Formats: sequence, C-alpha cells, structure tokens
Amino acid sequence: MGVKRRIAVGTAACAISIATAVVSYYEGYRPSAYRDPVGIPTICYGHTATARIGQTLSQERCTELLQADLGVAFAAVDRRTHVELPPPTRAALASFVYNVGEGNFARSTLLRKLNAGDLHGACNELSRWVYAGGRQLNGLIKRRATEKELCLAGLGKEVEQEPVP
Repeated sequence: MGVKRRIAVGTAACAISIATAVVSYYEGYRPSAYRDPVGIPTICYGHTATARIGQTLSQERCTELLQADLGVAFAAVDRRTHVELPPPTRAALASFVYNVGEGNFARSTLLRKLNAGDLHGACNELSRWVYAGGRQLNGLIKRRATEKELCLAGLGKEVEQEPVP
C-alpha cells in the first residue's frame, strides 16, 4: 500500500473514531428499546431503523449497529458534499446526519453553504438544529455545540462564543 493510500485510510479512521465517540456519548447506551423525545422507537446508541418496543440487544449487537449506522451517515456526507472535508469536520457532519437523517441534511442550508464553499458558515448552521418535535432540547444544544466545535476545529477555526439567551 502506497503512502497516499495509507494517509487516506488513516484519515478516514480518524474521522470514524471521532464520530463514534461523539455519537456514543450523546446517544448513550440503552440495550432495551424506548421511545425517543418525539416518540420514535430507539435502541442501543440511538438506532431507530429496526428498533421495536420490547426489544433488548447485547452490547456486541449494539456496537455492530452503531458502526453500521455511522457507515450510512458517513456515506451520506460523502455522497452529498462536493468539497474536501478535514477529518474533524467530516466526523461532526456524520454525527449530525446520524441524528437528523440524510433527508434533513440534503435539504439543509448547512449543506447548501458547505457545497458553495462556505465551510465556516456551514459549521455555524449546526447551532440551529436544536429542536425535536417543536421543542428545544438541552441535549441537542450540547450535542450541536460539540459538533460545531469539531466542525470548526477541522477548519482551523475556534468556536465563537454565542450570546447566552
């Protein structure tokens, strides 16, 4: 394997590791299915695709689902973006897509800014995505702050302090 290929593999692994840490922290581990704040059956680390109430899964299976779901999120980011993304920025966006879904990402101002080359503006859009079911959620505020910090860190930017409401 050539050096360019090794660098590419290492960069991808870096982004995956970062996103795994962010997603698992903010989603939390729950081996038994539950309803999320908007009523969607959820299990493990925020997995929804095959979750059903009454279901319980092993730690091993939950980890497999997390990896598979992150793979889907990274694929969506890679498919929808037309600019080069540094690993922390790519990881932040994969965490975001993991949480909101590809459809919401595809229709977002965030993606439009990203593909127009306004990466800084795109990262700042993350702060707007703090609502679920019409309610602002503290967990989403914290998660988006982390994703924004990562997103901007990939661009060599520091997070600008936002006024506290």
